[in-house]
Amino acid sequence: MSTTDTDDGTGRAAAEPAAAKRHIGVSADGELGEAGSQLSTAPVDTAVPGSFGGMRAPGPAGALAWTGREAVGWARWFWRQLTSMRVALILLFLLSLGAIPGSLIPQSGTDAQKVADFKDAHSILGPVYDRLGLFHVYSSVWFSAIYILLFVSLIGCIVPRTWGFVGQLRGRPPGAPKRLDRLPAYATWRTAAEPEQVRAAALQVLGRRRFRAHVEKDAVAAEKGYLRETGNLLFHIALVVMLVAFAWGQLFKSEGNKLIVEGDGFSNTLSQYDDFKSGNLFGSDDLTPFSFDLKKFTGTYERTGPNKGTPRTYQAAVTYSVGAYGKDRKTLVKVNEPLRIGDSKVYLTAHGYAPVVTVRNGKGDVVFHDAVPMLPLDPNVTSQGAIKVMDGYRNGRGQPEQLGFSAVFVPTFAGAGKGTMFSQFPALDFPVLALTGYHGSLGVDAGIPQNVYQLDKSKMKQFKDAKGDILAARLLPGETMKLPDGAGSITFDKGVKQWANFQVTQQPGSDWALAGAFTAIFGLAGSLFIQRRRVWVRATTGADGVTVVEMAGLGRSESARLPEELGDLAALVHEQAPTKTDEPDAGTDPDAGTDPAAEPDADSDTTDPDPHAVPAAEGAEKQ
Repeated sequence: MSTTDTDDGTGRAAAEPAAAKRHIGVSADGELGEAGSQLSTAPVDTAVPGSFGGMRAPGPAGALAWTGREAVGWARWFWRQLTSMRVALILLFLLSLGAIPGSLIPQSGTDAQKVADFKDAHSILGPVYDRLGLFHVYSSVWFSAIYILLFVSLIGCIVPRTWGFVGQLRGRPPGAPKRLDRLPAYATWRTAAEPEQVRAAALQVLGRRRFRAHVEKDAVAAEKGYLRETGNLLFHIALVVMLVAFAWGQLFKSEGNKLIVEGDGFSNTLSQYDDFKSGNLFGSDDLTPFSFDLKKFTGTYERTGPNKGTPRTYQAAVTYSVGAYGKDRKTLVKVNEPLRIGDSKVYLTAHGYAPVVTVRNGKGDVVFHDAVPMLPLDPNVTSQGAIKVMDGYRNGRGQPEQLGFSAVFVPTFAGAGKGTMFSQFPALDFPVLALTGYHGSLGVDAGIPQNVYQLDKSKMKQFKDAKGDILAARLLPGETMKLPDGAGSITFDKGVKQWANFQVTQQPGSDWALAGAFTAIFGLAGSLFIQRRRVWVRATTGADGVTVVEMAGLGRSESARLPEELGDLAALVHEQAPTKTDEPDAGTDPDAGTDPAAEPDADSDTTDPDPHAVPAAEGAEKQ
């Protein structure tokens, strides 16, 4: 078996790619025919913008027909552009750019107060951003247009490619072209085996390598790498699933927060939330029916070392029930370990303290007794808040009034004269409550919502002692601050409760979005790393009666793996159809001596090969 390639010394027929074959994509259409086509289902855009109407016939009928052809032609051209990969990538890039303002500029659906503050602080940019829809990016017209166009582009790309791929799966690999030696990977040799035996051996070898193979005329046609197109289609389908999931989640999502003090409960209704926001299509009937009580909150912290004060345990013991008559169940809600109830997730998001205070009037009657949540200001849970007595209080003169106290609470006080009123540690080691009292009108009767952690002092007067100084005190648990002029007293009770803030979310479509993301990753990996290739094995009887074997391979793109793989396949087929060596001429005297030192004739093909090596396949370099 003569060859123009080189033997790699391992018994495999090495099939080298020909440098002159780089024009294979051109010759595929002209000479390879069907064999060089359909290695991909990507549509080929041959339409160019221009006059689609052709020649216009005279008269109104001709003008109408020309207009129709022109409109249809332009519509088809725009559709091809929209469903092209180039436009899809541009739309995906625009969608990514459009999401940037949504993360940098306050959004009305997330925090309306920040939007109002931004408008007040930026008198010029505020109106401009408002007109451009930058305060509600994800529901703006321009963002929705990009989103919908990308969705249509992907659908228009997926449907025809899917049908084309199904047709390829139902069909057979195309037959061998006439000139196998024009393909980028090629090998040939002569064998004594019959052509039928060679084709049978080739079918067996290709089948073991998981090629789809069949015999057509005088050659075996095989193809492999269909998972490449499968991965490509999966990637596109996964993008559509992600887009639908994100849209579904934005339209039907809900998110609410509720601060609950130990011993209190919550029912999943709109009136129970401290704040609540939802998607445009979400309704109150979509809330999952459940309720729960906060039994106890447990928080432990590092006592020593560089991480002193760092939380070690944050967990809330709750008892919950599903539905109106559900059975009570106990569980622990931890950070990043939410309670899942139906489509809702209950997250533990914050924690603080709620000192219990008792307010009495001048007669000693209790007019207020409750745990008052305080808002943490730093990692050591230095907290501030407001105590508001709105009903049932009368001053020393018997006149109805309202009381308010500005409060600062520290769970671990450093001690008097040792610094400002800041906590030294987040645990309840040395709790102190600092109070300043006011009387008058809290402004709640006007019906205007107020911050529960702040006092509206515009209609209130501050209590002062007998010396005319501002009345203020630091109370330890069990201590009482007397109010002047028989106005009563306020007591810091010994019990200090804790509170936990829970976020209840419903995000439909999140599981589908996650599944789509993973599918897109695997599909993209398959489309990038799997090569679609075809192999043909032709066995014909030559003019001298000896079988000539030709093997060739064609891939979607040039790759060093294709010649290597063809060499492996050629070696396996060669084992069952070995090279036929030339026999000595009949007229030669077998007893005639030869000079052992004589060099063999350069044109002779009678040199004994290595019995353990497979001669290299003959390459078809085209100069």
